[in-house]
Amino acid sequence: MAMLDQTPVQIAWVTADLDATERTLTTLLGARRWVRMPSVHFGPETCSFRGEPADFVADISLSYAGDTQLELIAPVRGESVYTEFLDRHGSGLHHICVEAADEPAFDAKLRDAEAEGAPVVCQGVMPGGMRFAYLSAVADGVPYLEIAYIPPEIRAFFEYVKQEQQ
Repeated sequence: MAMLDQTPVQIAWVTADLDATERTLTTLLGARRWVRMPSVHFGPETCSFRGEPADFVADISLSYAGDTQLELIAPVRGESVYTEFLDRHGSGLHHICVEAADEPAFDAKLRDAEAEGAPVVCQGVMPGGMRFAYLSAVADGVPYLEIAYIPPEIRAFFEYVKQEQQ
């Protein structure tokens, strides 16, 4: 798949225990500071899961190992791609993320992925305009590949998180 020719910008884990996973990844990957975003709401107006409107909440924690963003996701309520993963696999590596340069590139990557047999499992728009989509069946051993369009406002926040590592 052409989208896999990119360098991943993020590695993400789903966990039932943010504190424990933060400690482990701090030790293993040298993350210095975690920035938590509690109770991030994914609402039915802007998010779908398995083709249906989705309504779920997750606590999210971000850090960096070098230039790679580390994301931890702990589901709080509602059925989601995250609760489904925890139910089936327990805590663990959930996805890697590649970035689309702009919204037309994001749309093109989704079309290409579906044409190549990697359907969209969950997609949406975060506050601030970040678009995301989780694709399945794209690589052995990686449950999902995320494609994200990261607008300037969100990129500025990510840069803040990254500078907190220094």
